This record gives sequence, C-alpha cells and structure tokens, in this order.
Amino acid sequence: MVKAVKSVSLSEYIGVAAMLSLEEEVILTPKPGLVDQRDSGSHSDLTLNIMLDSARVLTPTFKKIAKISYGKTPTQDIREEIAQIGRHGEKKMFETTNNINTHKGAIWALGLIASAYSIERTEATSIEVLETAGKIARYEDKYYVRKEPTNGSKVVSKYNVPGARGEAALGFPTIRDYGLPAYDYYNSLGYEKETIQLMTLMTLIANLSDTCILHRAGKEGLKMAQEKAREVIQTGDLTKLEHMNKFFIKLNISPGGSADLLATIIFLKKLSNIKRKDVKHGNIKI
Repeated sequence: MVKAVKSVSLSEYIGVAAMLSLEEEVILTPKPGLVDQRDSGSHSDLTLNIMLDSARVLTPTFKKIAKISYGKTPTQDIREEIAQIGRHGEKKMFETTNNINTHKGAIWALGLIASAYSIERTEATSIEVLETAGKIARYEDKYYVRKEPTNGSKVVSKYNVPGARGEAALGFPTIRDYGLPAYDYYNSLGYEKETIQLMTLMTLIANLSDTCILHRAGKEGLKMAQEKAREVIQTGDLTKLEHMNKFFIKLNISPGGSADLLATIIFLKKLSNIKRKDVKHGNIKI
C-alpha cells in the first residue's frame, strides 16, 4: 500500500521541519556530554523522552513565527512579534519539562531561522538566510524585561564572549564559517548522515565559545573540550566519542550551545530541500 503524501503550507512545513531538526539532534548518538539514545550525558535531570517531548511541543511556536514573518522584512515589529511567540513557546516547554530548560537556546536560534527563511520565501541560500536572521536579531526586544541575570548573560559578561544573542546578531558566524562548510565537506565524502552530523558537531565544539561549557567548566573546561573535539576531527575516529563522553561527564561539561547550532544546521538543510515552484503553487510535500 502506498502511503499518502500530505501537502502543507510553507509555515506548516517550517514548523514541522524545525521540530524534526530538534529530534534529529537529540537522537544522534553518541554525543559527548549530551542527552542521546545511550545516556543523559552530563544532564542528570534529563532523559531522551523529556527532550523529545520538548521538541514536539514547540512545533506550533515555529509555525507561528514563520506565518507572521512571511514576505515581510526584518523590522523592530517583526523582532518583537517573534519574541512574544518565542516566550509563549518557552512557557509551553517549561510546562512540558517540569521547569527544566531543554530548548531555550534552540527556540532563539531556530526561531530566527524560521522567521528569516519565511521572509526570504525560499529565494535565498542558507548563508543569506543566516544574514537575514542576523538583521532580525540585531533589533532589541523592548518588551523583554530580565528579572535577574541568566547563566548565559553571566558567562557573556565574565568571559567576554558573544553568547547565543551575539552569535545570532553577527549572522551565526560559527555556522557560516565552520559548521556548514564541515557539513558539506563530510557530505561530499559520501559519509552517512549520522557521521556527517557527528563530525559537524565536533567542528562546532572545536570553534564555538560555548557558554554552556563555560558556565559548567570555565575557560579550562572549554579549552579541554575543544582539544578533544579537534582530536576527533584530525583522526576521523568516532570511537573516541565514548571516552570523550566519560571525560565530559566527569568534568560536568555539556556542549549545549554547539548542540543548538547543530540543530540549526540540520534545519537549514531541511529548508534547502524546499523547491520554489512548490511554494508558489502551495504544494509542499511533507
């Protein structure tokens, strides 16, 4: 029996593609210090099912962001509208996870990409989508009131690093300069998808001033994590990830920021598969 293929709107596709990207990142195994199908890494309060539930509850958030952004331009109004939707998504996430922060950084990153892609209406490359996302991110959300400093903001101030907001405002340079080229390189070698994604993750860890690592393990922890990632890149030996995971757990290292960027790259790749003619005729297959 042939399974029916459903036609959906662009915003529906973007919402589902974002959710599936988060799912792919979560189930990718083995990921040092991160939740995957093997263990919970450095996160004793998390499980694979919690992460998957969190990803799925965010589908409407990304769909709404895409819908209100369609065909518009980066403006203060768009920035504030998607921020409001994102905060509602965060609320749903915390309700689902019993107040555990699973995907706050991902809501920010993938939400910006969802908005930027919908603004461009598939007429831009991944690099141009990142540039548009950066334009949106550079607007301040004047309605956002921070009650107290977050872990991320403390790290940004203490170590003078861009953080998630700075990375986005710059047009995601770690994705542009390292993540996407790594993904395309390993893909060109004919590697399986999981290997491509794991090697891309190593590239991100090796080059990102990951605030999650800095918060948990400081500058020395970040340095050691980056050295471990470079060893894997240089040797191409993914069997090193088992030892790397044990090392990360011992030092309480979690490359959560790198994981968010990997999910963003997976999302960009899914979006690049949309054909312009399908959007024009409202006939996107999912």
